[in-house]
Amino acid sequence: MYHTYLIKYGEIGIKGNNRHVFEDALVKRIKEALTPVDGEFNITKERGRIYVHCEGDWDPDETVEALQHVFGIVGICPVEVCPADSYESLRDGMLAYVKNEHPGSDETFKVKVRRPNKDFPMKSPDVEAELGHDILENFPAMTVDVHHPQILFDVEIRDVAYIYSKIIPGPGGMPVGTNGRAMLCLSGGIDSPVAGYMIAKRGVTIDAVYFHAPPYTSERARQKVVDLARIVSRYSGPIRLHVVNFTDIQLYIYDQCPHEELTIIMRRYMMRIAEHFAKEDNDLGIITGESIGQVASQTMQSLLCTNAVCTLPVYRPLIGFDKEEIVRISKKIGTFETSILPYEDCCTIFVAKHPVTRPILSVIERSETHLTEKIDQMVEEAISTTETILVQ
Repeated sequence: MYHTYLIKYGEIGIKGNNRHVFEDALVKRIKEALTPVDGEFNITKERGRIYVHCEGDWDPDETVEALQHVFGIVGICPVEVCPADSYESLRDGMLAYVKNEHPGSDETFKVKVRRPNKDFPMKSPDVEAELGHDILENFPAMTVDVHHPQILFDVEIRDVAYIYSKIIPGPGGMPVGTNGRAMLCLSGGIDSPVAGYMIAKRGVTIDAVYFHAPPYTSERARQKVVDLARIVSRYSGPIRLHVVNFTDIQLYIYDQCPHEELTIIMRRYMMRIAEHFAKEDNDLGIITGESIGQVASQTMQSLLCTNAVCTLPVYRPLIGFDKEEIVRISKKIGTFETSILPYEDCCTIFVAKHPVTRPILSVIERSETHLTEKIDQMVEEAISTTETILVQ
C-alpha cells in the first residue's frame, strides 16, 4: 500500500504565469472529492507537482476512485517515497519498489530520472545508469530496453525521492471553477447528464433546472433527476438544482396553440425560465443535451426557434454526436442505468403525433400571441414556486 499519490495534470501545464490559479483550483477540487472518503489527506504542491499524502485508516481503492472523478487530473501515480540524502538511500528505495510492485518480472524496463533537487550529488544520466545496473543485478530475469520498455521506472529526486511505474488514468479536462458557471437544462433522459458532464470537464461550474409536470410526471421521475444530478456532481462538484412546476404552462400551451407546434413552444418557455435562473445565479450560458436531427425539436430550424428567446449563449456539447456515442459516455460516467428508468419527464408527456420538423420562427411567434392573456402570470408563478435543492 502506497501512502502518497503523484497527481499528473495536462492542459494546466501550459498556462504560463496563470498556472498557479489552475493548480489551486485543482487542489480545491481534490479536497472536495476526498471529503467523503475515510482517512486523512494532505494535499501539497511542489514545483509543478501535486501530491496526495494519505494518513490514518484509509481505503486505496476508494481514494483512487474519488480522484478519478476530478477534472484536471490525467494520471494518478502511486509512489514509493524514500530519502534522497544519498544514492544508497535511493537505490534501496528502488529495489524495494521493484520487489513489491513487479515481483518475479521478466519484462523489459527503462529508468527515467528527473532531478529538480540540484544538491543531489549525481547527475540524472548517471543515476539512471546506476539504478539500471542495480536492478539487473538483483532481478536478473529483467532486461533493459531504452526504446520500447514494458516498464518505465520514473524517479523524481526532490527533498525526498518519488518512485513510480504505474499511471492510473484520470478524466482529464480542466478543474471545475476555472471557466465560469452555466445552467444545465436537466431532464430524466440520457443526453442532458452527459452534456453537463462534458461542459463541467472544461472547468465550468454547473447549476441545473428541471421542469416537473405533476400529476403527469410522478415523484419517482423527479427523484430520478435528483439522482442523475447527484451522479454528475461527483465530477462537477455540488449542483444547485431548480425544480420548476411546469404543468399549468404546458396545459395552457396545449389548449391555445397548434398541437404540431407544442414541443417547440414548450421548449421556448423552458428556455425563458432557464435563462431567468441562469441570470439569477450569475451563469454565463445555458447547456442543453440537444443533437442535430435526433428528434423533431432538434432540427436546425427547431434549434433556431429555440435559440431566438435567449439572450445568453446556449451551449450544446453533443450537437454533432449520434446516440451511440452519447450512450457510450453515459455508461462510462455512470448515468445510463438511471437515465433509462421508465419514469416519463414533461418533454415526453405532451408530444404531438406529428410535430413540425421545420418550424418557421415568425409562425411560432404568431402562435404564441394566443398565450398573452395568462402566460406571463403563469411564468411568474412557476418561478416563484420553484424549489431549489443543493445536490452533492
